[in-house]
Amino acid sequence: MKSRSLKNPALLLLTALIWGVAFVAQKDGMNYIEPFTYNGVRSIMGGLALLAVLPLLDRLRSRSGTFEKGSRRDILVGGAACGVVLFISSMLQQYGIALQDPATNVGKAGFITACYCAIVPVMGLFIKRKSPLLVWLGVAVAVAGFFFLCLMDGIAAGQGLDLGMSDFLLLLCALGFSVHILVIDHFSPLADGVRISCVQFLVCGVLCLPFMFILETPRLEGILAAWLPLTYAGLMSCGVAYTLQVVAQKGVHPAVASLLLSLESVFSVLAGYVLMPGSTLSRWELIGCVLVFAAVVMVELAPASGESDTPHA
Repeated sequence: MKSRSLKNPALLLLTALIWGVAFVAQKDGMNYIEPFTYNGVRSIMGGLALLAVLPLLDRLRSRSGTFEKGSRRDILVGGAACGVVLFISSMLQQYGIALQDPATNVGKAGFITACYCAIVPVMGLFIKRKSPLLVWLGVAVAVAGFFFLCLMDGIAAGQGLDLGMSDFLLLLCALGFSVHILVIDHFSPLADGVRISCVQFLVCGVLCLPFMFILETPRLEGILAAWLPLTYAGLMSCGVAYTLQVVAQKGVHPAVASLLLSLESVFSVLAGYVLMPGSTLSRWELIGCVLVFAAVVMVELAPASGESDTPHA
C-alpha cells in the first residue's frame, strides 16, 4: 500500500512535467497550423498510438494476474465523457495560448491553467468530496497568485483591472480541466485507464474535425511543418501523459491529484526559459508564480493534516 501511495503521485508528477513542456509545443505549433487543426491531429495521433500498443500492454499487464479491463459500457461512457470535456478544455487552452502576445512567457499560460488546483476542491464540495482546511488556505494563496500573474502589470501601467481575452479563455480552460479531473476520479476505478484514455482522444479528435474544416483552412504542408510540436503533443502529452493521469488518479484524492498536476505550471515556466529564450516574465508575474507554487505546496501537505478521505467506488 505504501509503495502504491508513492507510485501514483510520482506518475502524476511525471505527467505534470510532460504537460509543462507541452506548453512550448502548443505555442510553437501555432506558427504553422490553427487551433482546431492542431488539437484534432494531436488527439487522433494519441488515440491511434494507444490503439497500436494496447495489445502489448495487455500482455504485459496480464502477467500480474490482477489486470481487469472493466466493462465495455464503463470504458465507452467514461472515455466519451472525458473526451468531450477534454475537447472543450483543450480548445479554450489552445485559443488562449494563440491569443497571447508573442513576447509573453508560455509559463503564464501554464500558471493560469494550473488554477484548477484551487477550483477542484471547491467543486468537490458539490459531490461530497471534502478537503482539509489547508487546501482552502492554498486556494486563497492561489487566487492571490493569479491576481499578481494576470492583473498586476495592467494595474501598474494604469490600465485598471483589465483581464485580457487570452487570460479569460485560459481561466475557463482551468475550470474545464477541473471538471476533467473529477470525471476521471469517477471513472478511473471502474475500467482500464489506458482504454478510457484511448477513447477520450479519439472522441476529442473527431469533435475537432468539423470545426477544423468549417472554421479553418488545414493544409498538409502546415501539418508537416509542425511535425515536431505535433509529435510531442500527440505521443507524449496525449498518448503518455493523459494516460498516466487516468491510471495514476485511481485511489488519489482529486484535490491532491490536482495539486500534483498543477506543477505543470512550474515546468512550463522552466521550459519557456530554456526552449524559448526570447520570452520574459515581469516581477509581478514572478511574484504570482511564487504564490501559486506556495499554494501547490500547501495542498500537497494537506493529506498529512490528519483529515482523511475515503475514495468512492
